[in-house]
Amino acid sequence: MQAGHANAICYSGYREGQSPHAGIFPTYDDICEDLHILAHNWKFLRLYDCSPHAETVLEVICREALDFKVMLGLDVAAEMSNWNCPWGAEYSEESLTANRESNSQQIDKLIALAKAYPDVVSCVSVGNEATVEWTDHMVPVANLITYVHRIKDAISQPVTFCENYVPWTSKLEPLAAELDFISVHTYPAWEYRTIEDALEYTKQNYHDVMHHYPGKQVVITEAGWTTTSNGRGLDSWNASEELQAIYYHQLIEWTTREKILTFFFEAFDEPWKGSSDPLDPEKHWGLFTVDRRPKLAMREIPRYAEIN
Repeated sequence: MQAGHANAICYSGYREGQSPHAGIFPTYDDICEDLHILAHNWKFLRLYDCSPHAETVLEVICREALDFKVMLGLDVAAEMSNWNCPWGAEYSEESLTANRESNSQQIDKLIALAKAYPDVVSCVSVGNEATVEWTDHMVPVANLITYVHRIKDAISQPVTFCENYVPWTSKLEPLAAELDFISVHTYPAWEYRTIEDALEYTKQNYHDVMHHYPGKQVVITEAGWTTTSNGRGLDSWNASEELQAIYYHQLIEWTTREKILTFFFEAFDEPWKGSSDPLDPEKHWGLFTVDRRPKLAMREIPRYAEIN
């Protein structure tokens, strides 16, 4: 991973009426506005796919001469059914075959973008939460290892995989051996932790993985706190701007002191996610609202306090 330490954040620029599912992507001007907002406080960005959204982000960074380094990701589709997924992940063999072909094409795209933007793309990820027991896009570990080898043969940037902390200490050991560094997700609020023990729980998750792989770099590629919840999987009383602000500042203070690269989840609210309920917690993890107004955690930073 890139040497040194700086603030890092997960970025997805979809606004009202935009969605990757609908193929309606943020415009150049949308992304330019976003990145100028983020440039005040962050150096590292994490992107989740190689879609037109990611292409535009990389273009904006170069054309506007912005000082960002990017973790570029793959949005891998399911390559096997997963009956443990609470919302359903059973697929026909025809669908799985099509998904494997699509994933292969996305790897080609990731390689092409990493080569086209070598000064911006500092590392790549072969997927996101594709092995945890509840995922709806399960990919066998052996297949991920094959993808890692294919990518490493083609580009010079470090390669990782982004996953919940649990699988790293068990099923992902063979994959970890092939990666340049390990990327961990930790969400205390999803596991019914209160703000009183949230940071300690985060530390425990991180250290469990770190101690499992002595000598290997471990970064946090998702940690955050939602500001609204309808109670679906996350208690409504445990979601607010006040709690997000407390967790954000605690997390940043610890990871900065320990020099643990940590991508906070996330920059902006994403209304396209989750259910049709506007209070669905999936929609409200941003440090900024969907109309780019700073929430409490950001209003405490002078450079954002004046944004309305």
